[in-house]
Amino acid sequence: MFSLGLLLLGCGQLAFAKVVEYNWSIDWVNRNPDGAFPRPVIGINGEWPCPQIDVDLGDHLIVTIYNNLGNESTGLHWHGLNQYGHATMDGSAGTAQCPVPPNSTFTYSFPINQTGSYWYHSHTQGQYPDGLRGPLIVHDANFPYHFDEEITMTFSDWYHEQMPTLLNYYQSTADVNNNSIQSGQAPIPVAGLINDSQNNTIKVLPGKTYLIHMIDMANFPGVAIYFDGHPFTAVGVDGTTVEKYYMGDEILRIAPAQRWDILITTKNDTSKNFVIFATLDVNMLFPPHGIPSIEGWNGNTTAWLVYDEAKPLPPQKTFYSFEFFDEVNNLIPYDRMPLLEPVDRRIEMTLDNATFDGITRFTINNVTYLPQKVPSLYTALSVGNYSTDPVVYGVNSNPFVLNYGEIIEVVVNNKHENLHPMHLHGHQYQVLQRGYPDTGGVWDGVYDQNVSATPVRRDTVMLNKNSSSVWRFKADNPGVWLFHCHIEYHITSGLVATIVEAPDHLGNLTVPPDHIAACKKYGMDYRGNAGANTRNPLDVSLQVTSANASAFSPNYGQDFPSSSNRYKANDCSQCDLPTTQRCRIFDIQEAKSFGSAYQRSIGEAWELGQCIQVWLIIIVVKTLKERFAKTFCAHSLEVAFQDAGGLR
Repeated sequence: MFSLGLLLLGCGQLAFAKVVEYNWSIDWVNRNPDGAFPRPVIGINGEWPCPQIDVDLGDHLIVTIYNNLGNESTGLHWHGLNQYGHATMDGSAGTAQCPVPPNSTFTYSFPINQTGSYWYHSHTQGQYPDGLRGPLIVHDANFPYHFDEEITMTFSDWYHEQMPTLLNYYQSTADVNNNSIQSGQAPIPVAGLINDSQNNTIKVLPGKTYLIHMIDMANFPGVAIYFDGHPFTAVGVDGTTVEKYYMGDEILRIAPAQRWDILITTKNDTSKNFVIFATLDVNMLFPPHGIPSIEGWNGNTTAWLVYDEAKPLPPQKTFYSFEFFDEVNNLIPYDRMPLLEPVDRRIEMTLDNATFDGITRFTINNVTYLPQKVPSLYTALSVGNYSTDPVVYGVNSNPFVLNYGEIIEVVVNNKHENLHPMHLHGHQYQVLQRGYPDTGGVWDGVYDQNVSATPVRRDTVMLNKNSSSVWRFKADNPGVWLFHCHIEYHITSGLVATIVEAPDHLGNLTVPPDHIAACKKYGMDYRGNAGANTRNPLDVSLQVTSANASAFSPNYGQDFPSSSNRYKANDCSQCDLPTTQRCRIFDIQEAKSFGSAYQRSIGEAWELGQCIQVWLIIIVVKTLKERFAKTFCAHSLEVAFQDAGGLR
């Protein structure tokens, strides 16, 4: 990383801004963050956890990535950064760009015009829970509150199996014999992590005030955090600075993808160290019947505020019961931006589910999301005056076309027992109200009496089960933005809509040459409507629909569709496989998944009666790895894996 200083004259003051540039190779590394099971993770420049990005307000960030994953495409989304005027840099594969194929470079370049806590992560399905994620902190020289030092804390869930396997389990129609997977529920994580590790220590000095950036990078459950003996004050959420709100010794609940900024002042006494308790949110993991008996499961993890390294660390603590803080009715944005009104348009989105070919999918307004043949932003840029017609984006992109400058009110109805952290790209929206659990899955049209005149703004809000929520934003950011649940299992199951915002105001926005090159190399069209029709934009007969989608594969944008691309990661030289699946540590279910992918990759040449040889990495002990060749007969696979859901 390097930075180039630039002198800028603005508002009568001389400011020093920088071009901050990173060059990253996205590749595989082996790690063991919970101390129980080494496995491959996706890292950057051979390191994991992935690096934190630190920039200042007014800087220009340039990140060039090289995809060194071998047989997977990738990309990066800059979560919470609204990309005003730079919609092509959002990083959502299938919407704002094509996936970045293996052995390709791709550059993101955009100005930093927001402050606070953000994060970057792959928006290519399944990769960020497997490690491709990191903090992004925007520092503000004019931050209104005093602090001495800054600390970043990330929270996440962890799995011993990799996401392609878990996604296949989740969308399987068969029973799965796996301890961490319950019938009808998403796979259960094996551990929680703080700063991508367990037993994390944070060195502090006495009598200092710390600004702590807390970022939930989890795939599925949220997290509840308690700072023992250290009351704290909230000063920011999701990039919105708020007026100081003293929270004392509250247990703070953070949903997946949310961020909180808090101030903590340390004690003057250094006679002992203190625990930071954190637990995965069991309300999300085990609805609605409480905590089941899963052998070895422990959703708690611990960090410590360390005053004196010579002093002992206090014991860990287990807790699952806690009260929730209602930030909607208690936090006030520091800029006191007034409630947006009058409303020009109300959009009602009802979250539900439906079954397609025996597979249960999530829906918004009875539509399950499927990515189309052309990224939706590229459709908006290439169909001329038809860009304001939702037809051109395809039914299953679930498009909502907005006019420039409209005040939009969004009503989200949740008819599920599931909780959903709903995230909108391109905006922080005003949260007018959020229903409590089981208060009705459809809004009755009556506003709460305590709707704030200056509502808090967030980009991710936790939607309670069987409830509704009401938000507002101004359609002043032309682009194409995803609106989706930030639980990876749910987004891959279709809980997504597409906000096509003022497409007739995209002006001179162009797609960079290396972005087009990624489409060409990936084999994806970059012009035309949802079906890649460039001659008649209203003819979407070739769009992707639930009738022609390939078994709702969770591998879109993930597996490079060519058998000539081979996995060549470190410690995996024997895994030179003509397959679209990752080289991974196999258990019986993963071998089943591999067999299915292998069958797809060589098409008609494959016959179930044949046998195939695959190289497996088997970890014998933590410090000893050996490679073994194992021969699997497809017929034997089919019999052996019946308990694991069968060979599909």
